[in-house]
Amino acid sequence: MLDRWFQLRESGSDVRTECLAGLATFLAMAYIMFVNPEILAAAGMPRDAVFVATCVAAAIGSAVMGLYANYPIALAPGMGLNAYFAYSVVQGMGFSWQAALGAVFLSGCLFVAVSLFRVREWIVDAIPHSLKLAISAGIGLFLAVIGFKNAGLITANPATLVGLGDLHAPSVLYAAAGLLLIVGLEARRVRGGIIIGILVVTLAAIVCGHATFSGVFALPPSPLPTLLQLDISAAIDAGLVTVVLTFFLVELFDATGTLIGVSHRAGLLDAQGRLPRLRRALLADSSAIVAGAALGTSSTTAYIESAAGTAVGGRTGLTALVVALLFLAALFLSPLAASVPPFATAPALIYVAILMARGLAELAWEDLTEAAPAVICALAMPLTFSIAHGIAFGFIAYAGIKLFAGRWRDIPPAVAVIALVFVAKFAWI
Repeated sequence: MLDRWFQLRESGSDVRTECLAGLATFLAMAYIMFVNPEILAAAGMPRDAVFVATCVAAAIGSAVMGLYANYPIALAPGMGLNAYFAYSVVQGMGFSWQAALGAVFLSGCLFVAVSLFRVREWIVDAIPHSLKLAISAGIGLFLAVIGFKNAGLITANPATLVGLGDLHAPSVLYAAAGLLLIVGLEARRVRGGIIIGILVVTLAAIVCGHATFSGVFALPPSPLPTLLQLDISAAIDAGLVTVVLTFFLVELFDATGTLIGVSHRAGLLDAQGRLPRLRRALLADSSAIVAGAALGTSSTTAYIESAAGTAVGGRTGLTALVVALLFLAALFLSPLAASVPPFATAPALIYVAILMARGLAELAWEDLTEAAPAVICALAMPLTFSIAHGIAFGFIAYAGIKLFAGRWRDIPPAVAVIALVFVAKFAWI
């Protein structure tokens, strides 16, 4: 039955290989169980309920990707968008987390629509490659600032805005050691290096009395505090229009880029370099966003860590289905998740930031009309503490610089429209 459903023999795989690949992918991305509740708690969301929402959303998204699209790509709440949700939309703009969930839900519905009606190709193809790289790198830099802040490495300073934290504080020492451990393990290609680093730092902190051990296993917490708590009517408020647009654009680029990137590494692209069943994969991704918002978590998306599974030999949706089952089993680890302090997850944020920032190396630096808007976009995200503002500045700068450089024909219509929307937002909203 498994062979017929997932076409294992045609893909050159078998059940054992797919199960091992699913385990490898799960270990590579399991850190989200600890990191996501920590970040969304900053938005005032109940940590235990977010833990449940994180695991269930990851299980649903991965299962749909495996059963419907038949790809070895796992899904879970995305890094970067959870930070934007908590620190920009809720803390920065003052919206409730219920309204922010409503914005995530609407962005997911918009994503479903463009996937169904093939608008995705027009949008993705129209956005310049430099801005795509900048958005990814900028989110990475934004995550780095949050990681440094949670570790205590940086602190607010009235004279310089940002200053050096107390390097003698235990949180700084734990975070520094955790970062060295994670990078070292990943450089050695140890499976699950991120989760190992988080757990080692947590264990050391508990032994030394700097963290409280709450246990390992327990029945799953109640999901009711966040289940169906999204406020769609509040999300339709004019102030959240650009928030929905930002969620949508980042989700679209992240999902498409991850799907193509992982599939390319696994040799799943066709002779023309296209991904078969792309529409199904994007529908799985977008439907997971809608389900995650209903459960009570920020945007769910495809994970680049799925490459860990394809490296082991995962080639079909059975790999993603195994990941889904492991996330459901992880629901019984809520006490362990509650034991993880913020400084233990900070190294994971910084490490992910390092991976995302490398996109800047691919910029066409010899062309200022491409490089300058990209750098403005990437730097604006951490410096304004807002992914939305970074994207807005990037699109406006791209259209403006091309116009004043006499290269207005190089401005794609989609970029011009988005830039005008952001200009209108800053001018009147």
